[in-house]
Amino acid sequence: MYLIIKRIIDILLSTLVLIILFPLFLPIVIGLRLTGEGEVFYFQKRVGYKNQFFYIWKFATMLKDSPNIGTGELTLRNDPRLTPLGKYLRMTKINELPQIINVLKGDMSIVGPRPLTEKAFLAYPEEIRAFIYNAKPGITGIGSIIFRDEEETISKSKEDPHVFYRKHIAPYKGKLELWYQQHKSTFVDFLLMFLTAWVIISPKSKLYFQFFKDLPPANEQLEKIKAQ
Repeated sequence: MYLIIKRIIDILLSTLVLIILFPLFLPIVIGLRLTGEGEVFYFQKRVGYKNQFFYIWKFATMLKDSPNIGTGELTLRNDPRLTPLGKYLRMTKINELPQIINVLKGDMSIVGPRPLTEKAFLAYPEEIRAFIYNAKPGITGIGSIIFRDEEETISKSKEDPHVFYRKHIAPYKGKLELWYQQHKSTFVDFLLMFLTAWVIISPKSKLYFQFFKDLPPANEQLEKIKAQ
């Protein structure tokens, strides 16, 4: 029953959001077409439900050959590969909004684990990879909320970005997504939607720990960097 209700909510919300956001999408599409490299959408292969691949929709924010330049799949704050408009879209998370189309298609849900690239997915331990996508990936979720500004967190570390991600971020993300698998319900999904809006208004807030007191804690080094 939960999955049926979840799919109905996904269809209703994604349709409503597309209608509401159309006036915003139009100037962004025109702006992207006239700036940078003229690309409007970016389609990237991601790991989805039951570990099957799908292509995620995003507004184009970086140079076309970005995966082969600099830090590759990892993006840092003020990354030189970002286009002028792309930098703003990424900072405000507006670049993520076209994923609503993935929700309408059924590739994703409004709430679920973060949809990862294959390389990022393989950074998880095998026992986490086996369970993480027993739910459809989501536009938002507990991992997306806690790592709302992952780029800034990585940029603050003095370690190599890839080493820091593999040692600290990936293991903690995995614990968070397993927590969601164990607690997913319509009520939890609505709380996560509310918290998504809340952290946009108050990015430094940790209200999620008050709502979900059994969330796994981050390791000391990651917590220290996030608090800077």
